[in-house]
Amino acid sequence: MSSPQSAASDTASTNPPDGRLRTIMRGSLTQRMIVIAAAWIFVLLAGGAFALDRVLTNAITRNFDAQLSYALNAMIASAEIGPDGEVRFSRPLGDQRFLEPYSGLYWQVTAPEAEPFRSRSLWDRAIDTEEAPASEELYAHDTYEFPQEPLRVLQRDVRLPGSDRLWRFQVAETRVGLNEQIHVLRSTLGWSFAALGLGLVVLAALQAAYGLWPLRKVRRAISEIRSGRMNRVPTDFPPEIEPLVAELNALIEHTEAQSEAARRHAGNLAHALKTPMAVLMNEAMAREPDLAETVIRETGVMRRQINHHLARARAIGRRAAGHARAEVWPSLEAVARAVSRMHSHATVDITGDRHAAVAGERQDLEEMLGNLIENAAKYGSGRVFVTVERNGEFIDILIEDDGPGIPEERRAELFGRGARLDTSKPGTGLGLSIVRDVVEIYGGKIILAESEDLGGLAATLRLPAAEG
Repeated sequence: MSSPQSAASDTASTNPPDGRLRTIMRGSLTQRMIVIAAAWIFVLLAGGAFALDRVLTNAITRNFDAQLSYALNAMIASAEIGPDGEVRFSRPLGDQRFLEPYSGLYWQVTAPEAEPFRSRSLWDRAIDTEEAPASEELYAHDTYEFPQEPLRVLQRDVRLPGSDRLWRFQVAETRVGLNEQIHVLRSTLGWSFAALGLGLVVLAALQAAYGLWPLRKVRRAISEIRSGRMNRVPTDFPPEIEPLVAELNALIEHTEAQSEAARRHAGNLAHALKTPMAVLMNEAMAREPDLAETVIRETGVMRRQINHHLARARAIGRRAAGHARAEVWPSLEAVARAVSRMHSHATVDITGDRHAAVAGERQDLEEMLGNLIENAAKYGSGRVFVTVERNGEFIDILIEDDGPGIPEERRAELFGRGARLDTSKPGTGLGLSIVRDVVEIYGGKIILAESEDLGGLAATLRLPAAEG
């Protein structure tokens, strides 16, 4: 019995850290589209909200600074040097808040070795003059030196007429009102962008659900086909789905054709075996003296039938597995070597397109070539000539021999199962029959004619050319 630790270890090993990611990637298309849309909407809205917040916050701050700058300019314009060498104002500033203690609006004028000149609103406090650098340009900054009263300070250093000192003019106002405006702005941006984002996500979800609805119809149609209530997927779909539906229907038709072919082959094999089995049964029950000869003869018939149907079944299975490609020249060379060893008197010459390739399995190609070239070597006088050439979308493989040939009216007989025009040579009579069946499975054909050069039989094996 495993411990909890080992069980946890096993669970961890079977669920790697990226298992959740793979689960998400295998999720529904609707979920993927919604998640991608939501993530993209979040990124865009977050970026837009940040940029808009910066723009509006800076605009509010600039407007706040503009009011302080107006007061600062008024201070500088009314400032003058008194008889005692100290600064004074020629006229009072207009804002009443400068006179109210702790009103939130303050001004201050300072210079080295001079008594600070402050507004009454500062009362017993002073604005720090060391925080900002000396500059005759307008300078704005924030300070938090007063408890619970952050200040926005504008200052400028000015050299007044009649004085050799650099006077620092400062005007400050509490940031409470400014911060409240910024808070209201950000709150409004937050809920409005959140509502906009939610609306866009809902819109994306509706769009995904509506856009993928035809795929759900396809799924239901396939379920109906599987249950037997339909035999094809309807074709009334958007243009983007029509190719998928067409391929599905083509696949269904192909599967039906394969099933029908399998049933037909099974029936043909059963019918072909029924007669030999009946003969064997009758002979055995009658206890005929030539039972052994009958068994040998009839089992040979059954073996030929079985080999024939097995060859067709293998070819159909390989053809249905996918689009194969077979180089013709290597197959011809391999078959020629094998035939030369079996028939030492025969010479096989090959010429033509060395780069030709057919759309088929190499095993089936070599089986067809082997039957044709072996027959040419077996029934000819020793010379076999093979020519490979392209004929449009097909590859023609012409196999000629120098034998006696076959009359035109008898050539069709060669494609019958067990047909043999020359019984003096060993064989089963299934070679050309198998070749014809296999070549037809691949969409080609076999043509028998008379060889113009050698005078014997000329068999042309025509197969579809491979792509590329």
